Amino acid sequence: MIWVKYEAMALHRLSRLVDRSWPAAAVLAALLAVGTATARGPDSVADVAEGLQETVVNISTTQTLKGTKDTAPGTPGPEGSPFEEFFDDFFDEEGSDGVPRKVSSLGSGFVMDPSGLIVTNHHVIEGADEIIVNFTDGTKLKVEKILGHDPKTDLALLKVAPKKPLKSVSFGDSSRMRVGDWVMAIGNPFGLGGSVTVGIISATKRDINAGPYDDFLQTDAAINRGNSGGPLFNMDGQVIGVNTAIISPTGGSIGIGFAVPSNSALQVLDQLKLYGETRRGWLGVHVQNVTEEIALSLGLQEPHGAMVAKVSPDSPAAAGGVQPSDVILKFDGQSIENMRDLPRAVAATPVGKIVPLELLREGKTVDVTVTIARLPADEEDEDIIEDDADIEEDDAESQLLPGREDLLGLSISPLTEELRSQFGIGKTIEGVIITEVKPDSPAAQKNVKAGDVIVEVTQEKVTQPADVMERLLAIKKSGRRSVLLLLSDAKGELRFVAVPTG
Repeated sequence: MIWVKYEAMALHRLSRLVDRSWPAAAVLAALLAVGTATARGPDSVADVAEGLQETVVNISTTQTLKGTKDTAPGTPGPEGSPFEEFFDDFFDEEGSDGVPRKVSSLGSGFVMDPSGLIVTNHHVIEGADEIIVNFTDGTKLKVEKILGHDPKTDLALLKVAPKKPLKSVSFGDSSRMRVGDWVMAIGNPFGLGGSVTVGIISATKRDINAGPYDDFLQTDAAINRGNSGGPLFNMDGQVIGVNTAIISPTGGSIGIGFAVPSNSALQVLDQLKLYGETRRGWLGVHVQNVTEEIALSLGLQEPHGAMVAKVSPDSPAAAGGVQPSDVILKFDGQSIENMRDLPRAVAATPVGKIVPLELLREGKTVDVTVTIARLPADEEDEDIIEDDADIEEDDAESQLLPGREDLLGLSISPLTEELRSQFGIGKTIEGVIITEVKPDSPAAQKNVKAGDVIVEVTQEKVTQPADVMERLLAIKKSGRRSVLLLLSDAKGELRFVAVPTG
């Protein structure tokens, strides 16, 4: 590279200065100046881009629709939906509502295999009647078959029949990308083919709430409408990401773009190639994050792991002895830092593999093994229970009022048949029912509601208000600042809530 050559020349000159007995401070300052100059990034990426542009293609689709604009292919949701600001398509619609019309969509893709395998985004080709792949030399090939597509990672694999082998990309290791590394995007922004933009990796492991397997690379390389499905290259010309989404109030690039890491993409694409579908691993647990307050209630030094709120019947987790209120610390030797690490790790595990789990159970480390099954068609994923919003602890002390069983801002009662009927509580649910929640109390701020049933307090089952009182008094005496409640709603859905004790 050019900047490497200039750096070598500069260092050679500095060595001559040292021979002339320049002061050490002056030599050091000169060395720092060279470092600063060479840290500005590459002088040019022309050589890298020139060899890659023919591996990148434009994807054009058409579909005949009846109805409104909201049904256009590739649109992740109606106008104003949470995903509207993320996904980048370019539409050309004609006709009035209720009249059949042709809808066009433009996106990007790249050649994965010389035989004619093309990678793009699922939302680029979703619902299309016809898909055309346009190459830089002017060749146009109709897609013969969609080999497979995966909405959860927004990837699709297409097959065309070229007359001669195509030039394909090579993949790099996305796990080696660091914040600040230079990257290059090539794609089809706004229908302008073969556009090259350069930037850096702004962040890794980014979660944008697009799905359970979010693990995006974030980049400030300009990504606009029509770049969807195009490659993100490192400076060695290897694909380390598939450009998928942007955040933008205007529809244009503001320097916040997201790419599916190549390591994640390859796992999905290999399955689509072999099976025409994804075959993800399944553990069978509902999990939530270990917040700071939950960590305190469990005696942990810091938040860590994925807390099990529910174990699905007849699941690998149930067979392996995983229990509600367990905290999964490690999965197959991989540390689970937060709840979203678990679904990604499980999904990437081969079906049938025997996997060790390290659990935290009642303050002790427990090791179990599970045999990973295939994610059933009727299961969405390892269910993720979103945390309640963080709140500041209430300085006011919670009072225990005899007669009302009032604590933490809650009024509680035995779960009688009358209360079951009043709140619609299922017959299989056992515990102590919450009949009232004081406004602005710690429990109210944690979204605890009347009709919730307290199943456990600090990982011990409760059946009477006295059990709850006893556990709370023990927590207060121990000096812990929060109490961990396992709550069930009327349908039996479980969640953990850590409520400040005052």
